[in-house]
Amino acid sequence: MPSEFDVIARYFTRPAPNGTLGVGDDCALFPVPAGMQIATSKDLLIEGRHFYPDVDPEALGHKALAVNLSDLAAMGAKPIGCLLGLALPGVDEPWLAAFARGFHALADTHGCALIGGDTTRSSRDLTISVTVFGAVAAQHALRRDGARVGDHVWVSGALGAADIAYRLLDGQLPADEERLAATRRALEWPMPRVELGLALAGLAHAAIDISDGLVQDLGHVLSASRVGAQLQFDALPVAAALQGLDHDTRIRAVLGGGDVYELCFTAAAENEDRIRQAAANVGVPVTRIGHVTEASGLQVLASDGRPMAALPRGFDHFPGS
Repeated sequence: MPSEFDVIARYFTRPAPNGTLGVGDDCALFPVPAGMQIATSKDLLIEGRHFYPDVDPEALGHKALAVNLSDLAAMGAKPIGCLLGLALPGVDEPWLAAFARGFHALADTHGCALIGGDTTRSSRDLTISVTVFGAVAAQHALRRDGARVGDHVWVSGALGAADIAYRLLDGQLPADEERLAATRRALEWPMPRVELGLALAGLAHAAIDISDGLVQDLGHVLSASRVGAQLQFDALPVAAALQGLDHDTRIRAVLGGGDVYELCFTAAAENEDRIRQAAANVGVPVTRIGHVTEASGLQVLASDGRPMAALPRGFDHFPGS
């Protein structure tokens, strides 16, 4: 059986970018572009909580990095590098090879080289920790507290598919193999909107990635910015795979469903054409879904123009605590 150091060398050691000291020393070293600040984020993925034991390891390697790159995208930051921590119950070399393949493929796509980390043995389940570093000009960072009254509210991509896939896999919805096949990739292979975030830097006022549901995450922006918003439910980009589901299930998936990793952002109304062009340039669909209001709180208007009651809550690791 390979040692810890064999595992690191075989699956997670690659040439570091020029000017960077990567895997193999006590610390990684990387340069910061002049005039830029470091943006950093960390996520934990725990077996049984964030993924099922039988998940495709290549997909898991991809997602472990994708959820962190999505945070950089939400700040308009350019990826620099990342750290990976693995707590493994044992060494399964085919599994490690597939995991590393998914991780490195996405890292290469976005120029986010693996430059360090740690491996250890866990007593039972698999735990993954990823930390990412990016660079952003302070005046262009897409912070949560930048939304302004009158801004348009936008969202990228489509909503709801990942939530439906999760609930099908978890047994919360009746078995439907055709719908699971149509939604599962959205859950297991999310695509971080890094290029869109970079295109919006200096153009949008505020942004957040939708990891815990549109209502909850947009609510964080509104609270930080001390504003409110009004959305049109019929304007929301609903994933095609949700067609045929009952109304309540669709509402929960679209407004409260997490694991989306699309960007929700606000921008001045006069920038609408520039927003659409920036999104088209990077090949990401965006939809204007509402506007920022002076009155606090979030309203979602139904087809009849009335505010929807009892909006679904997003994901919370400690509900009721």
